[in-house]
Amino acid sequence: MTPTQTQDLSLTEHHDQYDAIAPTSTLSGTASGKIVLIMGASRGIGRETAICFAKAGAKAIYLTARSEQSLVETQDLVFQANSDTRCAYSICDVTNAAQVDAAVSACVEQFGGIDLVDANAGHLERWAKIGESDPESWWHTWEVNIQGTYHIIRYSIPHLIQSAKKWADIGGSGGHLVLLSSVGAQRVAPTASSYQTSKHAINRLCEFVDVDHGEDGVKCFALHPGGVATELARNMPEDRHSFLIDSPELSAAFLVWLASGRADWARGRYLSANWDVDELTSLKEEILRDDLLVNRLQTGMQ
Repeated sequence: MTPTQTQDLSLTEHHDQYDAIAPTSTLSGTASGKIVLIMGASRGIGRETAICFAKAGAKAIYLTARSEQSLVETQDLVFQANSDTRCAYSICDVTNAAQVDAAVSACVEQFGGIDLVDANAGHLERWAKIGESDPESWWHTWEVNIQGTYHIIRYSIPHLIQSAKKWADIGGSGGHLVLLSSVGAQRVAPTASSYQTSKHAINRLCEFVDVDHGEDGVKCFALHPGGVATELARNMPEDRHSFLIDSPELSAAFLVWLASGRADWARGRYLSANWDVDELTSLKEEILRDDLLVNRLQTGMQ
């Protein structure tokens, strides 16, 4: 595997949940005692992530989004998945720092802490060439994807540091932070300038979290959730809809796997939910040795 040769890993690709990441078998009970905060849980991947953590035995799940009706529906599904999992929600626009701060504080006050944060809220504008784009729409993508993600990181980090210490003391793993990225972060597709640059920035932001807080115990990952036919993803040009072949359960279960501590060695890196986790783990030594799965300028110079 040579980093200059590919923007992906040559691993078995999965498009749906499989045994190694199944929350009711291999990962059963791995979320026991964990408090999960999902920012952007009203539908799609965020909703399925809440359900998967409930199935894996999460102690509590706190949901946020802009639609109360959708949050109520997600909460009901969490209770159906596991009646022992506590669940609450609040309305939150991630571009509003005060609302994010309030949501984080509400989760801590109600459940006693935060062990994993899923920064799932995102925006994808209708694609257009830069010279034909709408300035407000173009920038709104960055407001949600970057400013919103920054707000989530900023207000959750102190609690994730506490979580990491708590779980380390009892021989477990906590303090996980997952930022929603995209395979588009590694590509340059015509008309996708706002979305793909924002996701590329997410990957670098993940690296900064690791540089600034990795030693504090925070494990941050930039996650490509696969090609899921969400309402947001359908804003892409129709000729790209054929790539939307992955189930939301795939990335949701992958997130449960990350929270289990099995991938703590890969913190600060870009990962894809499509990658087979056993094959990915087998590359641990090479990935760490060559500092792979991070944003780097390849000059071809030795």
